[in-house]
Amino acid sequence: MPNAILAELVAALGSGAVRVVDLTETLRPDYPTITLPPEFGQASPFVKKEISRYDARGPAWYWNNFTASEHTGTHFDAPIHWITGRDLPENAVDTIRPTRFIAPACVVDCTKEAAADKGYILTPEKLEAFERDHGRVPEGAWLFMRTDWRKIADPKNYANMKEDGGHSPGPDAAAVKWMIARDVVGFGVETVGTDAGQAFRFEPQYPCHHFMHGAGKYGLQCMTNLDQLPPTGAVVIAAPLKIEQGSGSPVRAIALV
Repeated sequence: MPNAILAELVAALGSGAVRVVDLTETLRPDYPTITLPPEFGQASPFVKKEISRYDARGPAWYWNNFTASEHTGTHFDAPIHWITGRDLPENAVDTIRPTRFIAPACVVDCTKEAAADKGYILTPEKLEAFERDHGRVPEGAWLFMRTDWRKIADPKNYANMKEDGGHSPGPDAAAVKWMIARDVVGFGVETVGTDAGQAFRFEPQYPCHHFMHGAGKYGLQCMTNLDQLPPTGAVVIAAPLKIEQGSGSPVRAIALV
């Protein structure tokens, strides 16, 4: 019975048999925001302004206004974010079916590689090795690239920017096509973008955005606590704000383990 299934889930959450893992960074003014070359428009960092706090401006209530880019903090990328996905149906955060925001997750451990090379590139060979160890990536699953980036990145230079641009991990074009062939729901990372820092040099440029969004898939960026997830078996809930024709949104991403 459906009611029994939901009651069992609630009981498991209450007993701790199913844990809730927060995959979300705290939105705050000092949280790093992706930076584009100066000739392009820039994402706004998170800005919070107090309206009142139990004072003359509002004696019984505390609240704030805030400003942020759709792509600030732990956030969701919709297909409309990229030119390749601009004409797809259900391509914006307000038109994507809510069932798409709940999906199983496969977590590919790239921590050793990223620690040795902060610009590590994920390839199909690594993904095929994952499947040999953990079974085939199921259709409709998130595929997460675990790098423990928060532990190895310089807090003052989160994107690892150098004179020739960012140096952060991400997939090559072949890996993105491999994931699309598995019909994943999307790709998620702990870095500021789903593409590698040097992906502007790839062909095509930014292959994860180019191919993933062109295929109607999604992205999750700036996640944390992926080290608390098993390689398979977790269920992720990542629901963006319902912004009209929104290209993305900050999310409170959580996993059931």
